Amino acid sequence: MAIFDIFTKKAKPESKPFKRAYASANTGRLFADFKSSERSADSELSPVLKVIRSRSRDLVRNNQYAKRYINLLKTNVVGGKGFSLQVKALDTVGKLDETGNSAVETAFLQWAKLGNPTVDGRISWVDAQKLCLEALARDGEVFIVKHRGNSFKDSFAIEFIEADQVDETKNEKLSNGNEIRMGIELNQFKKPIAYHFLSYHPGDYDFTTMSVSKKTIRIEAEKVIHVFMPLRSGQTRGEPWMSPAMAGLKQLGAYIEAALVAARVGASKMGFFTSPAGDGFVADDLDGQVPIMDAEPGTFHQLPNGVDFTAFDPSNPNNEFEGFHKSVLKSIASALGVSYTSLSNDLEATSYSSIRQGALEERDFYRDVQHFMIQHFVQPIFESWLESAMEMNTFGIPTRQYLRFSSADEFSGKGWSWIDPLKEMNASVLGLKSGILSIQDVASQYGKDAEELMSQIARDKMMAEQFGVKYALEPYGAQFMPVMPYIDEETGETLSVMQPSAASPSTDKPSPKAEDQGIQSPDKLMNGAQVASIIEVVTAYGAGTLSQESAIEILIVGFGVAEDKAKKIVSGAGAAASES
Repeated sequence: MAIFDIFTKKAKPESKPFKRAYASANTGRLFADFKSSERSADSELSPVLKVIRSRSRDLVRNNQYAKRYINLLKTNVVGGKGFSLQVKALDTVGKLDETGNSAVETAFLQWAKLGNPTVDGRISWVDAQKLCLEALARDGEVFIVKHRGNSFKDSFAIEFIEADQVDETKNEKLSNGNEIRMGIELNQFKKPIAYHFLSYHPGDYDFTTMSVSKKTIRIEAEKVIHVFMPLRSGQTRGEPWMSPAMAGLKQLGAYIEAALVAARVGASKMGFFTSPAGDGFVADDLDGQVPIMDAEPGTFHQLPNGVDFTAFDPSNPNNEFEGFHKSVLKSIASALGVSYTSLSNDLEATSYSSIRQGALEERDFYRDVQHFMIQHFVQPIFESWLESAMEMNTFGIPTRQYLRFSSADEFSGKGWSWIDPLKEMNASVLGLKSGILSIQDVASQYGKDAEELMSQIARDKMMAEQFGVKYALEPYGAQFMPVMPYIDEETGETLSVMQPSAASPSTDKPSPKAEDQGIQSPDKLMNGAQVASIIEVVTAYGAGTLSQESAIEILIVGFGVAEDKAKKIVSGAGAAASES
């Protein structure tokens, strides 16, 4: 550096204003109320968990839509029969061990009867599934303690313990290096080691002679099933599923109540009596110092001289009530994962397509919940029961074969009825024929297992033969209909279109009309199986048993047909059907 540089003041480079690359990170006036936090999942949840849980329970008790949500879950996830069990253990030669599988399934059904599954003997296995699911949605979590003892069926039973009995305020470091966080003892990897349960429910003081003790009982994690759906990594306790919708549910409930009160007030046709002097009117009664008159329907009163009547006629609820109510309820339904139609029971101004689309999306949500329930509740309970039943020699299979059967259990949830049975049944048949659906895929739509379904069909055939009844079952539906090719007027492209007739299929040579036009035979455009499957699609559409949207979707997804071509094929089929 030159010596004179120290006397030279260099100009600082001009700083440019910083512009945030993400609009969501802006901190200006419009984002002043956008609160954020960098706290962990447990730090966020611990101080408010009790409040959220209590408010959620209050909504389920008193809010019609919260109660409806719980009922929707229990009906669509568990249903009337609960999760069905199919054991598919193999024998030494690799075939299904039908005898052993049947023995396990039968014994489990016996244990599942009313009075056996729980230590209090009050509910059945299906009831237990519904109780678990409701606790998850309402409280965010549930604890199940596994008990062994000769007083229980197969020496096994479970006990439900509400989330309140695991004190979320119990937090401490232990001398062995473990940590108690919100009542759950964790090791260095945050794996549950034990659960610290309160001796009594903290809200059970109405039935005790003294205040509820804070004494806890430590139960090892191997004996406890903690069911909850974590929303963040490292989360120790569960958050009520209704939490995102609770504020909306509460405010909407208050809005409806206010509207009802206003409607009652409006129907009463109240009013005020006024006079210049403020006197001269003799009332029927006094409300404090204010004179009032009772009015009955169909009666009129003559007012004293100088007294005027001013009507009070509130206009609530106004014409905006219904639209606003629907708008709020739609956002609540979105937060809960169900459709507005299901939550509201409002079928006004709905179509088959809209109901079907909403139902399909909603059923995906229910399937996710079913899979969660199977993995975190149903299967663990079954496997614990199986171990105990084998030790008790309930069905004659030794304990050393536990892994063979415990690894072969399959549970399936309930299916759903079709929105349009004929159309959707035809779609399933087409899916089977095209190879994009399996028998298990179709059976699961009815809440059945493929093995169970085929076994039942076999029994039906045997019964028909026994009684001399002809069993007229066509496994893959009706016969194919012929194809009528045509040339697209815009592009000149040859397209295969359904010919609506009852003739038997023939793809060996084109129809006379096609020959006259010099059109290539459809069997040279695609292989026979593909042609046959596409024929089924356009046949179903031409017959009105499959919607246009569904037919186009099957052609696109199942056969890789371009969207524009699929639309032309289906449109051509419709035109051919109209001409016939």
